[in-house]
Amino acid sequence: MKHFLPKLLLVFLSISVLSFSGENNHKDYSGFSDANAKIQHRLETLYDSLIKASDIDFFVKTLSAHPHHLGSAGDKANVDFILKQYRSWGFEARIDTFYALFPTPKTRLLEAISPITYKAVLQEPALKEDKTSSQTSEQLPTYNCYSADGDVTAELVYVNQGIPQDYEELDKMGISVKGKIVIARYGGSWRGIKPRLAQEHGAIGCIIYSDPRDDGYYQGDAYPKGAFRNEYGVQRGSVADITLYPGDPLTPGYADTKNAKRLDRKDAQDLLKIPVLPISWHDAKPLLEAITGPVVPEKWKGALPFTYHIGPGAVKVHLKLEFNWNIVPVYDVIAVMKGNEEPDQWVIRGNHQDAWVNGASDPISGQAAMLEEAKGIGELVKEGMHPKRTIIYCSWDGEEEALLGSTEWAEANALELQQKAVAYVNSDNTGRGLFYAGSSHTLQAMINEVAGDVTDPEMNISIKERRKASDIVNTSVVKEQKELLANYTLKVEPLGSGSDFSSFLQHLGIASADIGFGGEDNGGEYHSIFDSYDMYERFKDPGSLYGAVMAKTAGHIVLRLANADVLPYNFNDMYTTINEYANELMKKSDEMRSSTEMTNQLLANNFYTYAHDPTKTLINPPKKEEVPFLDFSPLQNALAKLKTSAELYHETLAKNPNLPTEKMHQLNTLLSQSEQKLLLPDGLPKRQWYKHAIYAPGYYTGYGVKTLPGIREAIEVGRWQEAQQQIAIAAKAIESYTAQLDSAAALLKQ
Repeated sequence: MKHFLPKLLLVFLSISVLSFSGENNHKDYSGFSDANAKIQHRLETLYDSLIKASDIDFFVKTLSAHPHHLGSAGDKANVDFILKQYRSWGFEARIDTFYALFPTPKTRLLEAISPITYKAVLQEPALKEDKTSSQTSEQLPTYNCYSADGDVTAELVYVNQGIPQDYEELDKMGISVKGKIVIARYGGSWRGIKPRLAQEHGAIGCIIYSDPRDDGYYQGDAYPKGAFRNEYGVQRGSVADITLYPGDPLTPGYADTKNAKRLDRKDAQDLLKIPVLPISWHDAKPLLEAITGPVVPEKWKGALPFTYHIGPGAVKVHLKLEFNWNIVPVYDVIAVMKGNEEPDQWVIRGNHQDAWVNGASDPISGQAAMLEEAKGIGELVKEGMHPKRTIIYCSWDGEEEALLGSTEWAEANALELQQKAVAYVNSDNTGRGLFYAGSSHTLQAMINEVAGDVTDPEMNISIKERRKASDIVNTSVVKEQKELLANYTLKVEPLGSGSDFSSFLQHLGIASADIGFGGEDNGGEYHSIFDSYDMYERFKDPGSLYGAVMAKTAGHIVLRLANADVLPYNFNDMYTTINEYANELMKKSDEMRSSTEMTNQLLANNFYTYAHDPTKTLINPPKKEEVPFLDFSPLQNALAKLKTSAELYHETLAKNPNLPTEKMHQLNTLLSQSEQKLLLPDGLPKRQWYKHAIYAPGYYTGYGVKTLPGIREAIEVGRWQEAQQQIAIAAKAIESYTAQLDSAAALLKQ
């Protein structure tokens, strides 16, 4: 550090000359005055010069040197290391501790007992090419966290990916899984949906395996020769039902402090009642090969070298699982850099640090980039360049189990967060490739501006331009390609679940973003012992070049949110997006009506019977209930008003850019709390923890998002009265959101 100041001043002076010569465009800095946009541009360029890929590579190597699952010695060692780094960079850093249910296995047995005998290996072997894979004594075994204890024996039924469409196919063939053990392959949905659906259909156990078609030799060379999952690789993972609520299963909706009142485990709604176990394709092969019964449909076929059958038939298996149901500490590292003008307005940045094993990719690649961000911001502050708003860096623990650390922290600090948080910026793992982002759509414009300013290291163009090229090339319709060429916006995805943004956005109503890079880092190491530094350095992001780009991108987002005069929310984008979702739902209900009418007509004329091969079993679909006409006018009227109010707010802001300090504070408070107006007082049907009217994880998709979820999911399952009620409820939330914009516009006019 003793030689840092002269270098920093030299860089700052050179940047100042560049900036004032007109190199930057203030229009790319929404929420900043012209003068402050120039200052911000200089600051970000200086910040970029402080980001070092070699530092990120060091963090990846250090933090993935040992297994560090929740409650382990490696986890605590990493927590202490991260805490020390934050403090050395000038942050006020602390550990916030919670206490969560975390089962680990004590008995795992899977065996075929007739007509073949086979005992599953249930073990990933160490490889000489992967130095940390031999740390057997520190590794968690292969298992699904929050499986039930169980000792069951039954015939096996192959259910493809174990998603709703697969059970519909089984119903057509007259095949029941009641009293059976199902085997499903990973993919198609979040893993926890598979055992939940199996349980709902009467199965007594569930096995989930990794088929080489999805992430193994069918896709490319298997590890260690290539990046893809090898014969013995197993995907660990949680099966707690986060579609009901994330966090500690025993403290739904409130923080699991040391003396918190906890549910009895049998009363936790998000815990399964059947045993579930993940296995490799090596262990799945003899089981699948022995199944008899009908040949699977074309889409169900994997890449193993035999004909896939559904069962039930021939093979009978024995599955026995027992767990240690322990309460363990969850360590969140919270690092605060106070703002010098608006210390009670918080920009929150998070990435988890716990892993199933060594986790070099998931999550350490993202954690390492985030630490480099914090280091860069700390260096800026040491030289006197303080952020306007407070920046809080959060290294979460227990994400892998059920978003434990972030959920419990958010629930513990809910009231203060809703008063002070202006945004939450999340990442998880990252790698080599294209930029991707999901977010509240109020943040879409700002994310586009940042993406236009960060350079891709492989192509030497902006990460936005590279994503534009990919979007255009991968669009097959010429008309759409022309539209993208003429007027391109990087579309952010709506957020479902699966990472630490969930509590902030969907429970507390805080505008949130989730960002990363990928697409050129494909592999099969996910949640296995082979998610190691050796794997990461060879195949995921050699030299952490994209880790550095990640640090720059997220750092720019954080700095803009921290320093903007007016928070850079774009409400026109939010209106456009919600309106698209509403139009989708109106179209969907019309299509369902037409489809239902046609299905019933075909049934009445016996067409399904006549068209079917009579040598095969087919159960015709049941006659469907007619689809009524839903009244979408409350939603349409609410959106029309939102459109008018969003346009008025932005027009008024453009005419009144310079507000007195007190009014600027009032305006930003109104803006930061606007997303909360989209929260539903009673939450979503069947899952009250999720309150956001626009974004939620799907009840049968898990990580996958459902937009306007209350309405959409009611329509999808034909609960028409509920759908009509949810239209009115969503419209009311949008009206409340619109009123907040009207208050902001009125303040600007004063």
